[in-house]
Amino acid sequence: MDAPAPVAPSGADDAFLSVRDLRIHFDTDDGLVKSVDGVSFDVRRGQTLGIVGESGSGKSVTSLGVMGLHRTANARVSGEVWLDGQELIAADPDEVRRLRGRKMAMIFQDPLSAMHPYYTIGQQIVEAYRVHHEVGKKDAKRRAVEMLDRVGIPEPANRVDSYPHEFSGGMRQRAMIAMSLVNNPELLIADEPTTALDVTVQAQILDLIRDLQKEFGSAVIMITHDLGVVAEMADDILVMYGGRCVERGRADDVFYAPRHPYTWGLLGSMPRLDREQQERLIPVKGSPPSLINVPSGCAFNPRCPYADIPKDDVTRTVRPELALIGDRHWAACHMTPEQRERIWTEEIAPKL
Repeated sequence: MDAPAPVAPSGADDAFLSVRDLRIHFDTDDGLVKSVDGVSFDVRRGQTLGIVGESGSGKSVTSLGVMGLHRTANARVSGEVWLDGQELIAADPDEVRRLRGRKMAMIFQDPLSAMHPYYTIGQQIVEAYRVHHEVGKKDAKRRAVEMLDRVGIPEPANRVDSYPHEFSGGMRQRAMIAMSLVNNPELLIADEPTTALDVTVQAQILDLIRDLQKEFGSAVIMITHDLGVVAEMADDILVMYGGRCVERGRADDVFYAPRHPYTWGLLGSMPRLDREQQERLIPVKGSPPSLINVPSGCAFNPRCPYADIPKDDVTRTVRPELALIGDRHWAACHMTPEQRERIWTEEIAPKL
């Protein structure tokens, strides 16, 4: 008897991408690494979701899971990933491969390592285009030149024959974007797209992604540890810590009314340019947790200055679940809404 077809999650009918309880664990010699441990979110067409958190929080692994790039022998992947009504986790790998590049695409963090050093930029864009279109090399190269021009590469007809190492960092990132967008994907995942670029190039890359999103109506996931990038780009924000989502909501709510101590820490460590800085930046004390030995209870409790407020040591024994605390605003914390409101209003917000 055939297994029943998966049913799209309720409440996500208008979402182009819907992720439900995504878990990505890896078997290693040291133990089971729980890189992503139950993450859920939706992204609609034309909107941008920002995923933020420290290095090792599970941001990039989440994005690679959506793209279907964790089908390895030591990976355990479960949950549901719905792309335009089609479930991907249980789908045939060949079908996911056909969707990759055409319906969903990714801008990788380091284009120099993501691109093949032995092939020209044009050859790699041509290959990405011809995989999904039955066209000749001449037409595909014309399309590659067109895309390089659209992302701002000077003299694209000449630079299409250049190798990745002949481009500057900013130009390589633009070429990576051209390759990602050559098939007009409806979902674009940008993994730290401005890392290691100077601020003027960063602004140009973000403007480029925003303009192309408006043109194509794409859903965008922006993965970064830079809250400044998120503030400029995102409609919604998902804050990850220890492989889990600790806060999720509209950008304005997460920036101006955050309700998780880890989010407070991230905001306190971000410089502000819109007013004079009265005090030094406040770093989040301690180090991110090991994803092999995640602390029991709330994973943030060893670093949380408010871990002793909830009674009965619940912070260290019971893992908090995401709870709705406002319109499309969720947080996972054992403190009561009133306690968090008071701490934010009286202690945290005045210092930011």
